[in-house]
Amino acid sequence: MTEIIKNRYEFIILFEVKNGNPNGDPDAGNMPRIDPETGLGLVTDVCLKRKIRNYVESVKEDCSGYRIYIKDGVPLNHSDAEACAAADVGTDEKELKAKKKDDPELDMKLRDYMCRNFFDIRTFGAVMTTFTKGALNCGQVRGPVQLGFAQSIDPVLPQEITITRIAITKEADAEKKNTEMGRKYIIPYGLYRCEGYISANLARKVTGFSEADLELLWEAIINMFEHDHSAARGNMAVRKLIVFKHDSELGCAPAYKLFEAVKVQRKDGVELARCFQDYEIQIDEKAIPTGVECLQLV
Repeated sequence: MTEIIKNRYEFIILFEVKNGNPNGDPDAGNMPRIDPETGLGLVTDVCLKRKIRNYVESVKEDCSGYRIYIKDGVPLNHSDAEACAAADVGTDEKELKAKKKDDPELDMKLRDYMCRNFFDIRTFGAVMTTFTKGALNCGQVRGPVQLGFAQSIDPVLPQEITITRIAITKEADAEKKNTEMGRKYIIPYGLYRCEGYISANLARKVTGFSEADLELLWEAIINMFEHDHSAARGNMAVRKLIVFKHDSELGCAPAYKLFEAVKVQRKDGVELARCFQDYEIQIDEKAIPTGVECLQLV
């Protein structure tokens, strides 16, 4: 592990979707998420974190300290129990309470073990309080990296596309017809903006998020759609990653002022955006205070 980060960061991700569903809403039949009041498209922070986790797991699958805690098919308590085994404590509730009484810092030791071994805990944090009915747990970790919901720059209009398939589901139906009808939902085009935060203070005090972790995070954000292609999601790509780096741990300016310095809008004369080139991005350098460096990583 390299040294823990010492600078506060804010960042803006601009990503696009073409003829796909960037984030289905289970409350609306898996249609693309939208804000019903404005018509703007939404993508949840959980959706984006999943893609970052998947990328890190792909490139660091054999590397110690870069495992993924929240993943498909692995119960959380299974990983929690691993921390107990590493600390040489069992899972018997009475025994755990006794050991915790003898060692008041045992919960903290388990938390530190989880932070050292799991990248997503070190980055995003995790709730690890469900193990052994409260007798002992790995703690609740607030991660230094936080993402907001992504929101499209312009309103989006989800379309329901009817499709046909020749694979019939039931044998009885196969005798009566050759095809079946299906549906898929797409957005013809949408450019989304997501804003994020990185706290060096939490990294130092809680998880140990390091400079190497930070570089991997930038890499994962830039490439999070490159290994996640599917027919349902269409063409998705990160088009811009704008980073504000403060020269101190606590920062030099409110995050909202930095975010307001970046304007994204359709170019003059473009009534309906259908590609990234239909937008212009303006960064007001004068609005960025002394002590903050603006970096464009994409």
